[in-house]
Amino acid sequence: QVQLVESGGGLVQAGGSLRLSCAASGRAFSTYIMAWFRQAPGKEREFAAAVSWTGGNTYYADSVKGRFTISRDNAKNTVYLQMNNLKPEDTAVYYCASGRLGSWTSVSRNVYTYWGQGTQVTVSS
Repeated sequence: QVQLVESGGGLVQAGGSLRLSCAASGRAFSTYIMAWFRQAPGKEREFAAAVSWTGGNTYYADSVKGRFTISRDNAKNTVYLQMNNLKPEDTAVYYCASGRLGSWTSVSRNVYTYWGQGTQVTVSS
């Protein structure tokens, strides 16, 4: 069993930055692909970014590529999402997810087994 707890969300102006963290409990953190998804009001949850087991490979949705950076620290059982140049359309609840079924290029929610409770990110214009 893996428990994921996100933190770091908040209110920021357009063009600003935020860093999200996701702390994982349980064993074998380094054997899980880690990802961030987001869900805006009235929309489906969508893939944002994922990172491989060692952190050496990353994959991004086109909408965040070049602005967001996903990373992980296996010694701390934590995954991060650095978000720069934020836009109002980035406003959403951000969820951390982990799984073993796919790879770091897996964008389907079905690949990820464990989910956090989410953290709100609001970007004002």
